[in-house]
Amino acid sequence: MTQILAGDTGGTKTILMLAEAFESESGSESGSGSGVPQLNPLHEERFVSAEFPDLVPMVRQFLAAAEAKLGYAPAPEKACFSIAGPIVQNTSTLTNLSWLLDGERLKRDLSMAQVQLINDFVAVGHGIPGLSPEHLLSLQTGEPQPAAPIAIIGAGTGLGQGFLIRQADRYLVFGTEGGHTDFAPRSELEFQLLKYLRDKLSVSRISVERVVSGMGIVAIYQFLRDRQAMVESPDVATAIRTWEREAGLSEKSVDPAAVIALAASQARDPLSRNTMDLFVELYGAEAGNLALKLLPYGGLYIAGGVAAKNLPLMQSGSFINAMVDKGRMRALLERVPVYVILNEQVGLIGAALCAARL
Repeated sequence: MTQILAGDTGGTKTILMLAEAFESESGSESGSGSGVPQLNPLHEERFVSAEFPDLVPMVRQFLAAAEAKLGYAPAPEKACFSIAGPIVQNTSTLTNLSWLLDGERLKRDLSMAQVQLINDFVAVGHGIPGLSPEHLLSLQTGEPQPAAPIAIIGAGTGLGQGFLIRQADRYLVFGTEGGHTDFAPRSELEFQLLKYLRDKLSVSRISVERVVSGMGIVAIYQFLRDRQAMVESPDVATAIRTWEREAGLSEKSVDPAAVIALAASQARDPLSRNTMDLFVELYGAEAGNLALKLLPYGGLYIAGGVAAKNLPLMQSGSFINAMVDKGRMRALLERVPVYVILNEQVGLIGAALCAARL
């Protein structure tokens, strides 16, 4: 048994978890295979990142609080922190903070044997084998093959994509930049969306992330609005106009994608509903593109807040229909198990499992 520290570190908030990790002979309930470390959480706490000059004083405060709770001084041997940004040689600079994180410095300052920094979407990949059935919503049963690759796709601020490959009793996790591949229209409406975005942004190419992400929801709404096909509802229009006026500001007062999604779910704004319907179809089509490249019969897992917060839309059938609509390859994709990840802390779980593996 090893005491480990895990962190989900972002520009707005950081979640830290102290846990005991031990090897399991039977593996996780999710059926992802044997050898998945088991975690016994000891203490967890959420912090406002900007209130600290660096991660080190935050961790020290966290460990002091853990000592008061547990009645003894915790001494984690290893730590892993997921970072919302690129990792280069175990270092990272957070986009919205003046933090420069270096695994070697953190190891020294925190008196630990090992400290690893990983990208936040890679952390999601590490967390998948640790999920149990109640953490997942099945969209397509498929024909699971335990030794086959696993694919991950997640629309949020951007569009993350990655995959896992089975090696003996564990998975190797790989991140990709698949969200920056070309947006491939499938209909006349989508070709019009492509042209609209090219003209609006004055660029020659549009990545799929431009339409399958939080900003993609807003872009689709603006496109449908500007075609003058439907009338805006006053409250959604006000939110969108506010966001448009705040273009260029690092901090915005409104989340237009959330406003659009809420209006769609409440069936009070046809324009918002049409926006989300098209978004879900585009999301499914890109999931199908990823699945064709990997044939992930170990499962295709949908991460990110957009899917988890819009489950009725994800379950409506349009996501899966768009995913498998690949001509003569349809039968292959109908065999892929598809799940929405419901556990918002999958990245924190992944960081903890990664720490246990160090």
